[in-house]
Amino acid sequence: MPDTPRQLTLDLPVDPRFGPEDFLVGPSNEEAYARIEAWPDWPDRVLVLTGPAGSGKSHLAAIWAAQAGAPTVAAAEVAAAAVPRLAEAAALVIEDADRPAGRDEAALFHLLNLARERGTSLVITGAGPVEGWGIATPDLRSRLRLAPTVGIDPPDEALLRAVLVKLFVDRQLVVDTSVVDALALRIDRSLGRARDVVAALDREGLARSRRITRPLALATLAALDEPRGEEP
Repeated sequence: MPDTPRQLTLDLPVDPRFGPEDFLVGPSNEEAYARIEAWPDWPDRVLVLTGPAGSGKSHLAAIWAAQAGAPTVAAAEVAAAAVPRLAEAAALVIEDADRPAGRDEAALFHLLNLARERGTSLVITGAGPVEGWGIATPDLRSRLRLAPTVGIDPPDEALLRAVLVKLFVDRQLVVDTSVVDALALRIDRSLGRARDVVAALDREGLARSRRITRPLALATLAALDEPRGEEP
């Protein structure tokens, strides 16, 4: 049987939606969501928000940033010269503080001190507990370990199904519930993975000029999971 003709598709990215209405709450993230919603009635000015990649940390931090009027900066961008300017903000998000590449620990420690002096609210994100961030500066490590911390766990199956449905709707894709059920049972419990799979299905459906069925979804997922060989 000949292969289904494929059309050339433009791989146009769909920007993730980071509005409050786009954040789906479930058992894995409800504590973190409640903590963010409680601002400014926090017991401390600093909140460390942790969770694995694709768990929704950046989304939740973006919700808080919009609510608090906070700029967002990557931890790798916090350099000594930038600290006085960053500390002038009434609120600030520092993303990916767990990543050692480009991280200036002295500048981060100085920023935390200045922020505390000036009453700046901080949300600091990172994957996993602070103890696993590989921070070499004892004072910075101690300051972060003492800060209130809330974690996001991988989504449970119900939340993952809801996220898949929303991702399909966001792309204006109509799929049968059997497609959502099949994917929810087979993909990693990661919101980032769900986004990647739905994007791949969108491309595949367009290329084949076919609606997304369960067989097409399973075939696409299998292709995504195939190990890629080394380039010659």
